[in-house]
Amino acid sequence: MDNELNSNGGALSDQLSVGGVFQNFQYAYTFKDTSIYGQLLDKDFIFSYRDYDKSVDVSWSREEEMKVSYGLFLNAQRLDLVWNNIVSITGDSTNIIRSFNLTVTFNPTDIILVSGKVNLTLKKDENKKWKILNWVDESNF
Repeated sequence: MDNELNSNGGALSDQLSVGGVFQNFQYAYTFKDTSIYGQLLDKDFIFSYRDYDKSVDVSWSREEEMKVSYGLFLNAQRLDLVWNNIVSITGDSTNIIRSFNLTVTFNPTDIILVSGKVNLTLKKDENKKWKILNWVDESNF
């Protein structure tokens, strides 16, 4: 293993910057890597989205998020995540709204296109690494 890869602009970040969170997020989806994905989430992580069919807000914990992501990573043939513009960011970088496009390919005839925004609350852990504390999904899915 090349231990110097990361210091020369490799695929993974040390998450000491907010940009590193997005870089590792994209890597985790591209390579369907729950190990890297799990390192992005704070121990008190909460995911939330609006279920428009039922007109209710739905939330779950880090444990449930890891199960859901594992199922997605296992069942998808390919995941293509593209981060777009940062719509909003607080001065201390603790709240970021960013647009994205995600293509989920289950098989050649079952492809789902998801677009929208993530509304993330970030915090630094004891090692000064940025972690996602809250994720409010503002997508079309």
